[in-house]
Amino acid sequence: MQVAIPHTLGRDTARERLRSRSHTLADAMPGGAAEVKTDWPTPDRMHMTITAMGQVVDGNVDIDDTQLLFSVTLPPMLSFLEPMIAGAIRQQGPKLLK
Repeated sequence: MQVAIPHTLGRDTARERLRSRSHTLADAMPGGAAEVKTDWPTPDRMHMTITAMGQVVDGNVDIDDTQLLFSVTLPPMLSFLEPMIAGAIRQQGPKLLK
């Protein structure tokens, strides 16, 4: 699943804001009670490991000049949640850049 969050901040500002607010990702997860661990394998890619409801989900956020691209791989057991998760990313994602 991929969800794009457009922005007009430029890559450097978007990166700085995402880095400074990434600790709030767990608060934005539907249903709460999620644990989110992040690391930065490259300057423009944040990797996430999300643990919720006994499941582990991996994802990335790629930063470019005009958008954040959230890519999340859902296990088959959680695929039915894709519309809800995509909606939460669309709603909560822009808050990471404020």
